Amino acid sequence: MEVKKHRRLTYKERVIIQTLLNEERTKTYIATKLDRSRSTISREVNKWVTKPIEKYDAFLANFNAKDDYLNKRNLDKISTHSLLRFFVYKGLLSNWTPEQISGRLKEIYPNDPIMSISHEAIYRHIYTRPQASLNKKLIKLLVRKKTRRRPSKKRRGTGSKIINQVSIDDRPRHIELRQEVGHWEGDLIIGKNHKSAIGTIVERKTRSVLIIKLSSKKAGEVAKMFSDILNQLNPVFKKSMTYDNGIEMARHEEITQKTGMRIYFAHPYSSWERGTNENTNGLIRRYLPKGTDFNEISEKQLDWIQEKLNNRPRKIIGYKTPKEMMEMELKFVA
Repeated sequence: MEVKKHRRLTYKERVIIQTLLNEERTKTYIATKLDRSRSTISREVNKWVTKPIEKYDAFLANFNAKDDYLNKRNLDKISTHSLLRFFVYKGLLSNWTPEQISGRLKEIYPNDPIMSISHEAIYRHIYTRPQASLNKKLIKLLVRKKTRRRPSKKRRGTGSKIINQVSIDDRPRHIELRQEVGHWEGDLIIGKNHKSAIGTIVERKTRSVLIIKLSSKKAGEVAKMFSDILNQLNPVFKKSMTYDNGIEMARHEEITQKTGMRIYFAHPYSSWERGTNENTNGLIRRYLPKGTDFNEISEKQLDWIQEKLNNRPRKIIGYKTPKEMMEMELKFVA
């Protein structure tokens, strides 16, 4: 009598399982169709369907099953507990950040120690073996998709060299509500080999963006060009700007003197405090990907990109465009 060798379910078989389950076929019927034992089908479905309301997903099941046998020696929490791993990978495939996944787990499973994990543990799981094929796939699911992650201890600086900074902690609370126009977030996008840069300033309420051609990253050039651009705006749009701790903003007091705008500084390595600007920089990168030499990009090209973004409907503002929002604000003060 011939003994059958153990065979893992293939992706094609999992697609058939999903299809037949959607047709409300029994597990016995599915097992017969695939020439598998009923217990094999039952284990497969029960393993990847955590709640009665959930449906079996062939792609997710196959994605997780691969990790099952590729990471047998990896004993971290995600690799050890299949349901936790399934939730984490499903979140990554849904474009959730590790922070969002960790927070959502706490919300859904508040009293389950197995279904609880920090965002740092998720990052460690992803970056344990960054050159492995599965880990490369996981890294590509992250927002930044960086192949290396610096340890937190390397991020600690020796303190800012910018004098007379005003912390975001001292920024008036009403600015956070985005109910008043005229409050901006600023940053630089760095070009190829860190030898060029452009400035970006985004209005928090309307999401209107200004893209600034720079000849260098020096504080004097940044202060001059930012001031020149901001002074072209109606005074109603010139109230404040929140920036990171880049040394290019060392002459922030000069910008305040020329424009009347107060400059606030976010905490180090806290990009979420300028989330509008970070997201907008991501949109700009679609036109000017990493590796672009901004010295070769003309001001006319930057104006074209700026115009594209300011005429782009945005869900966050009710599918209006930033340009329409700015025009509406001007009507209110007219």
